Amino acid sequence: MKAPLYRDPIFDGAADPVVIWNRQAKEWWMIYTNRRATAEGPGVSWVHGTDLGIASSRDGGNTWVYRGTLPGLDIEWGRNTFWAPEIIWYEGLYHMYVSYIQGVPDRWDGHKRSMLFYTSPDLLEWTYHSEIKLSSDRVIDACIYRMPDGRFRMWYKDEAHGSATYAADSANLYDWEVVGPILTHRAHEGPNVFRLKGYYWMIIDEWRGQGVYRSDNLEHWERNGLILDKPGSREDDGTIGLHADVVVQDDEAYIFYFTHPDRKGDWEQINPYAMQRSSIQAARLHVIDGVLVCDRDEEFKLELRAEE
Repeated sequence: MKAPLYRDPIFDGAADPVVIWNRQAKEWWMIYTNRRATAEGPGVSWVHGTDLGIASSRDGGNTWVYRGTLPGLDIEWGRNTFWAPEIIWYEGLYHMYVSYIQGVPDRWDGHKRSMLFYTSPDLLEWTYHSEIKLSSDRVIDACIYRMPDGRFRMWYKDEAHGSATYAADSANLYDWEVVGPILTHRAHEGPNVFRLKGYYWMIIDEWRGQGVYRSDNLEHWERNGLILDKPGSREDDGTIGLHADVVVQDDEAYIFYFTHPDRKGDWEQINPYAMQRSSIQAARLHVIDGVLVCDRDEEFKLELRAEE
């Protein structure tokens, strides 16, 4: 398997990927936070002012080509910030929930983080619908999965409540009602939910690897371990795996995550570009005796199939 799987050729800061089949173009798309790793500026301005980058693959995900940035998302004038998209296909439309910050702040704290909702027939022409009202005004990292009774659930990070995972439910993907806290054991981000080998799984970015939780019903979660916490040996894969997406096809599951490859040892002393650059990687997931495991050094061929 190629490693790294993908690097953004413009700003070299690809992060927070979501991988989805483009039904119109008949190819796989990776849509990601286009961090500006090569940009000079004060503080953390490089993680703001970000568009959503697009890379496409016509060979099942083995090779990716940069295509540009997602158009038509602006809701006000100026250079603003888009983070961590979640996109699902439902009843003839792509539904996207994306974190939004006004402007280009140069620090992490003190700025409203909103969850914006868009739909599109083709991943290119987007219609803005609303700001989703959730448990605070500091929410990011949406994940959507359908509950057994037909409801949709959104899991997300609420930074105003300890950077815990909260949830909200919807019957139609447009109107949402907050459920409340789901995981509060420690600060974390980037929840991602999927089904594999008879269980529901949630992975979360604990900034020390991906925390894993297992469930039979999407309501009650039990701890199942930690993955992507040990360095891999592939190029750009020697650090922890960050904010991930999972694609499941039958009994095969692939995890797409990003790394900061140069953040090793006393990494805060390295030059800003090396500290900031990031790479997208892919690995296989397995379930062994009811435990989710990932060997990031495993040799495999990525074979994503077309989806209906």
